[in-house]
Amino acid sequence: MRVITYENVHNRFKLNGYKMNRFDLCIIANSLIKEGAEFEIAAGKFILDWFDSKTHINLKTSGTTSEPKIIQISKQAMVNSALATGDFFELKPGDKALLCLSTNYIAGKMMLVRSIILGLEIDVISPSSFPLLNNNKWYDFVAMVPLQVQNSISELKNVNKIIVGGAKMNKSLENKLSDVSSKVYETYGMTETITHIAAKKVGEEAFSLLPNIQISQNDKNCLVINAPNISLEPIITNDLVEIINDNQFLFLGRIDNLVNSGGVKLIPEQIEEKLSTKIQSRFFVAGIPDDELGEKLVLIIEGENDTLEKTVFEVLDKYEKPKEVFFVSKFIETENGKIKRKEVLASIL
Repeated sequence: MRVITYENVHNRFKLNGYKMNRFDLCIIANSLIKEGAEFEIAAGKFILDWFDSKTHINLKTSGTTSEPKIIQISKQAMVNSALATGDFFELKPGDKALLCLSTNYIAGKMMLVRSIILGLEIDVISPSSFPLLNNNKWYDFVAMVPLQVQNSISELKNVNKIIVGGAKMNKSLENKLSDVSSKVYETYGMTETITHIAAKKVGEEAFSLLPNIQISQNDKNCLVINAPNISLEPIITNDLVEIINDNQFLFLGRIDNLVNSGGVKLIPEQIEEKLSTKIQSRFFVAGIPDDELGEKLVLIIEGENDTLEKTVFEVLDKYEKPKEVFFVSKFIETENGKIKRKEVLASIL
């Protein structure tokens, strides 16, 4: 059986409607770098990086919970990830794909890699919060962040399968998606896992693993990922999970965010899930130092100071109710829009 490598370009691959081989792509990439818009320059640079003599790509981590860092990812591992995605989502040569994410980051880069390797016909557009505005074209496969999905509900009828990553989808958005015809999947992964290693369809609770992935837990109940086609070493995460079976797990929250309030351990992500249909602005809950409890749970909302209805907290258990509410005019974010919780908390304290 022929081994597919990063040097291959599928004979069904098309970029913006034009069939291209490796030579064509490098010519177009140079043109984009010289004359293109910012998003086209980023795509052009990645294409040239992909076809250079190196066997790896340098990637920057998101910096959500720590300082961003540069890591090296094997190009062959990226190919293997693309093949696994193709198998899981049953993508086939000639399927229409849309790239509406920045290729400065792994999610956007991988949409290009999947298209090149799997033979997808991909359109590349400027990343925006309204990626499907005025679009009448049918797409088989699109990757978005939750905000893009939120702003595209009425246009999703023109998309078959959508993968959503970069941040967790809240219940309010999931409820809106229950009536759309598209198949929408929330994905689990990170830069180190070359985007997703698991996905779940909207409405499902458990994530299902992609091919050739095994999981376990360490003594902290955090997820450990064994993906030999992607990483030579096990990937130890800071994510608290409950393993259902060999192929499925529940994501509970990040151990970094765990709050120990008077001996009661609270997982902010689970509390935020309950509040997501009650608070329209961006928000998160966290622990801050407290003389009596050690840590006390607080709610931080993005926006101007306002009064919350008492009914907002009726969905929470006794110990899950925040002791204090803070309003912050604008959250501190990473380059790709993720909330930097620690920095926001530091600005309050």
